[in-house]
Amino acid sequence: MQDIALSLAMLMVLALPVGALVLWRRGGPGKQVALMLVLAVVMAANVAIWVLPTSGGSAPVGQRPD
Repeated sequence: MQDIALSLAMLMVLALPVGALVLWRRGGPGKQVALMLVLAVVMAANVAIWVLPTSGGSAPVGQRPD
């Protein structure tokens, strides 16, 4: 289940800046464009937290809940 969530989050990280660019070029509200870009950064940070290994060498996504 985590794999699906991380995959969807990465797809959103790629799609949100594209959508923000299209909205910006069409003259959409600048606040909404900025929020879309901020959301993409936040989602990328969340994926990085789950995927990157800790100092112990294991990533949180690879650990099984007890």
